[in-house]
Amino acid sequence: MSDPKPARRARAALFWAPFAVFALLGTLWSLASPVFSVPDENAHATKAIAQVRGQVIGYTLPDVKHIVVDLPDGYQYPPNMLCFARQPDVPASCGAELGDIEGDDRFNTWVGAYNPVYYYLVGWPSLIFDGNASVYAMRIASSLLGAALLAWAFLAAASGARSRWMPLGVAFAAAPMSMYLIGAVNPQGAEIAAAVAVWAGVLRLLETFRDPVDRLALTRTWLWAGVTVASIVLVTSRALGPLWLVAIVGLCFVASGWQPVRRLFTTASSWWWLAAIAAGGLFSIGWTLAGGSLSNQAEASDAPLVNATFLHGFAYVLRTTPVYVHQAVGHFGWFDATLPVWAYWLFIAAFALVVVLAFIATRRRSVIALAAVVLAALLVPALVQGYSVHQTGIIWQGRYGLFLYLGITIVAAWLLSRDAPALGYLAPRAAWVGASLLAGFGVLAFALVMVRYVIGGQAPLGQMLSDPQWQPPLGWPVLVAAYALASLALVALVGGTARAVARRERDLDAVSDAAADTAAEAEAPARG
Repeated sequence: MSDPKPARRARAALFWAPFAVFALLGTLWSLASPVFSVPDENAHATKAIAQVRGQVIGYTLPDVKHIVVDLPDGYQYPPNMLCFARQPDVPASCGAELGDIEGDDRFNTWVGAYNPVYYYLVGWPSLIFDGNASVYAMRIASSLLGAALLAWAFLAAASGARSRWMPLGVAFAAAPMSMYLIGAVNPQGAEIAAAVAVWAGVLRLLETFRDPVDRLALTRTWLWAGVTVASIVLVTSRALGPLWLVAIVGLCFVASGWQPVRRLFTTASSWWWLAAIAAGGLFSIGWTLAGGSLSNQAEASDAPLVNATFLHGFAYVLRTTPVYVHQAVGHFGWFDATLPVWAYWLFIAAFALVVVLAFIATRRRSVIALAAVVLAALLVPALVQGYSVHQTGIIWQGRYGLFLYLGITIVAAWLLSRDAPALGYLAPRAAWVGASLLAGFGVLAFALVMVRYVIGGQAPLGQMLSDPQWQPPLGWPVLVAAYALASLALVALVGGTARAVARRERDLDAVSDAAADTAAEAEAPARG
């Protein structure tokens, strides 16, 4: 029997190395973003601060539209906290700090009735720190949560018998918008990380019901455990989490085919895990229905197309899809830190490298499955917004669809790994190239967002050195240099893992071929 220690060490490396890289990228975004510069972060952070002190939902007041939460000493909310929001030429230096004595000791939060699970996971540092320091600490807690989920996704993705393209497929989760949200106090960061883990984990889990796996692969029990945890985080992160889980799992079923799906549901050991996921989903649905976070009727001044029909909402979102994709890749802040169009080409090249190749090189059925994922990324937002437009108006933003957009690259990489063994020799090279493009895009985005907040969008670039108006913790030069180093580590992680996976697969193929030859030689005398 082979020694299991090398396999355990390999699995540990495939978790802790990506955990370190993802945690560093997320933490650097946590420090680089001015407090509450991330969309809706003020509402989420104040809810977390109040919730960990016992105020799980808050209360209502006459003539106040949203739920109100009380803020303890050291957390007073000043009225000019977000003086730079939606003002791209105004640096972040104008804002007051959380805890200013002239601030309000209550906050009118529109997320007061949201599911409490995420806020407990990230809100506890506010019991140790106060003011702006508490927000940075909660952000780092969110970064660590997201890094753990993404590291598990990387481990699951790279541990299968056919995984050459998977490190690059999962690497898109390190794109700057994903890490920006993961490094903020916003449950969408946890939603994105959990969705990536579900995509990678379910695809790999389905393989265990179809193909034998090598000794480096995670066992079915470990895969079920990871998928269950990620699913529960996903369904409890936001109100539509249960719907997102159904969409992701359904698309994974389409990609995998019917046989492994049938075996999954007819295997008794699966039922306990499915029951745990169902319990998490039912809790989330029950909380949402009881709290009414999806039942409030918007006013005409709140959003476009309030009280419009399904077809109006559906058509509007479908027409606006290019804008939403643009937002999902490079609209930071309160839509006041937008990347220039030329910067997107690095990301587009990396995306096309995986997705276009998957459409060209895989089987017809796989092409149809990948097309279904792409179509879902286009239609699901339109269907959801069309259904709710009469009540909410058009409130969809590009970042809401990231869980679907990232699924495209993961499924494309999984199909390439399964269906295109003849192109396996390209996978390590593509991983180095694709990861380098993603890393370059990430560093560029990080630096440009820093410029926007340090001196404002229209100030001369030389002012970054001569007269910076705002400085993040540690200073912007240190953070930009650290992000560049972390991005290099991402390239080394993705490229090195793809090369190691390719080497492992070649060794396994050689062993399989030798075993087949031995069996054929043994059968030859019997035939004679």
